[in-house]
Amino acid sequence: MFIYANTRVRLPIAISLVFFLLVSLIIAGVTGISSVEAAPGDELYLTILHTNDEHGSLIPHSPTVDFHPERENPTRGGYARLATAVKQIRQIKAAEGEPVLLLSAGDYIGGSPHSWLIPEGYAPELTLMQLIGYDVVVIGNHEYDFGPDILAAYYLEAGYPAAHEQTVILASNAVAPPDHPLARNDLYRESHLMVLENGLTVGLFGLIGEQAISYTTANGPVEFTDQHETARRMVDELQKQGAQLIIAITHSREEEDQELARDVPGIDVIVGGHSHTALEEPIIENGTVILQAGSLLQYLGRLELAFNPSTGEVRVRNWENNLPFLLPLDYSYPLDREIDALVEEYTVILNELVVEKTGGSFEHILDTVAIADFEIPNYPPLQESPFGNFVTDAMRLVASEKIGRRADFAIQANGAIRGSVTPGTMPHALGKVSVYDLASLVGLGMGADGSAGYAIVAAYLTGEEICRALEVAALLSEMMGDTYFLQFSGLRYDYNPQNAILFTVPFLDLPIPTTRAVIKAERYTGEGRQGVDDELYVPLERGDEELYCLITDSYIVSFLPMVGELMPQLDIVLKDREGNPVSADELDKLIVRVDGEELKVWAAVLEYAASQPTGSSGLPEIDSYYAATAGRINQVWSIPLVTWPILVVLALIAGIVYLVKRRKRRKKLTR
Repeated sequence: MFIYANTRVRLPIAISLVFFLLVSLIIAGVTGISSVEAAPGDELYLTILHTNDEHGSLIPHSPTVDFHPERENPTRGGYARLATAVKQIRQIKAAEGEPVLLLSAGDYIGGSPHSWLIPEGYAPELTLMQLIGYDVVVIGNHEYDFGPDILAAYYLEAGYPAAHEQTVILASNAVAPPDHPLARNDLYRESHLMVLENGLTVGLFGLIGEQAISYTTANGPVEFTDQHETARRMVDELQKQGAQLIIAITHSREEEDQELARDVPGIDVIVGGHSHTALEEPIIENGTVILQAGSLLQYLGRLELAFNPSTGEVRVRNWENNLPFLLPLDYSYPLDREIDALVEEYTVILNELVVEKTGGSFEHILDTVAIADFEIPNYPPLQESPFGNFVTDAMRLVASEKIGRRADFAIQANGAIRGSVTPGTMPHALGKVSVYDLASLVGLGMGADGSAGYAIVAAYLTGEEICRALEVAALLSEMMGDTYFLQFSGLRYDYNPQNAILFTVPFLDLPIPTTRAVIKAERYTGEGRQGVDDELYVPLERGDEELYCLITDSYIVSFLPMVGELMPQLDIVLKDREGNPVSADELDKLIVRVDGEELKVWAAVLEYAASQPTGSSGLPEIDSYYAATAGRINQVWSIPLVTWPILVVLALIAGIVYLVKRRKRRKKLTR
């Protein structure tokens, strides 16, 4: 530019300048400086690919039975498709001299039948993620589903700590005791610094959010530090180490990510997870770019950035390049052969486990369990759902058969019901519901036997305690949202959500329950699935001391008595069949076993689906009763209880004012 700007520069000088530039370029090549390295003031490009909440979705799904390797089909996800998408983008970017990072915001395990292999000593998800080329992953709440000891064994099986050289595990605000295998074996790290091919230095750290921590079911003895304090420390340390661009990978809902961006300066990008939100456009908060890519590998997130080393400015390039932030992982991506072959190897092992755990009832995860010509939804939130009815009916009726006596009620939480039942829609799979598609929806947790899946338990409560459980249900959903909303079988009730909490004690954030949210409750006395005939219901009265059999899972049964510790008026004492109290360390006694093996929630749901009446197809056909709700949980709106004291006070004030005015009027008349 200098040459053309000064018209009086003589030709020999211009030639000398050109020669100098050529020599400089040759020297740069000899000394190893990359031709894609930017000069001061030039922008450095970076593409970030990201996923979150993969939940062991090794194969295409929603529903899996619709998948076809050669035909267009509506399934999404699967690690083999993901591998193809990542390879394609990396090849394009390599030709352009642009580095690519692949990140996961956690919950890569939990829920899918393939994750059942983890307690058996396998590490399918992370092994595949290493082969696909993930640079960094963080630890989410579901990584703790089987407990920190099994998580440590999982990481060791996946090749850590040596595997940090390939795929780094970050958990900046997780603190395992020094003698725990997670810490002792260097299985996770606080932060990671990368110098990319174009010279850009990137600092990364990982957080688990407040809500995600509250959802962990078995994290002890691992504890967690404050997210914002940890982030400030990480930003400061990474900047001192020379990081030019700082990325926080957070297993937090986007609201928490926004709070983090507002409160902690210096974070350029937040790659988020936990809430399963598919952000088609990033959230820009306080100059920080916030991303999230849904769940279950339905999407691959893609963010293209430009970083200016001179100014430190970060610019999003997707808009100018007309590139979407989310790429649907659909049939347009063929299966990567290497990854698909490894997935198949894990599936063979899983099939052997399914045969063992179902007594040979099912031999393959894609076996058809039943037929349905309708969806069985698990929505809307904070309400009775058709699939909630199906699951709790399955638990109550199958458990009743196994224990050889009537089970009166069953409870399951929405947090353990992971989605809706979607039958096949393709000609080769029309109406089919597979083992995989059904079990994926109810396959969380681990039993006392060390195998995957929450165990079903049979506890005994009085009628009064069942009424208290209904009050607890109303209270939990108001305090903690849909995850803790309870679905029921064996009863129906009316309640007013506004009456669950009288008021909350300031500063302590302690809710005071009214214990009067439930207006009416009735017990179902009929046989089979819970019907709608009014004659089969009898009132469930407060003060009822008769014992009833309650079916739930091993997690919820441990949770129910804890409410009474905080709120004695809602105390629930678990009992055995004879009415003897069962303490917290004796809950193993309540587990339902079949031939010595724990009855799992997922196995009961599969058995119930397979027990549906056989239709014209020759296969079990799910009753259309489960296409809609059945009036089990009914919200009834009325004047909240907290309003009545206010009305009484207002009435008293009005009465006093009236009396004062009347007395004044009388005095005037007597003058």
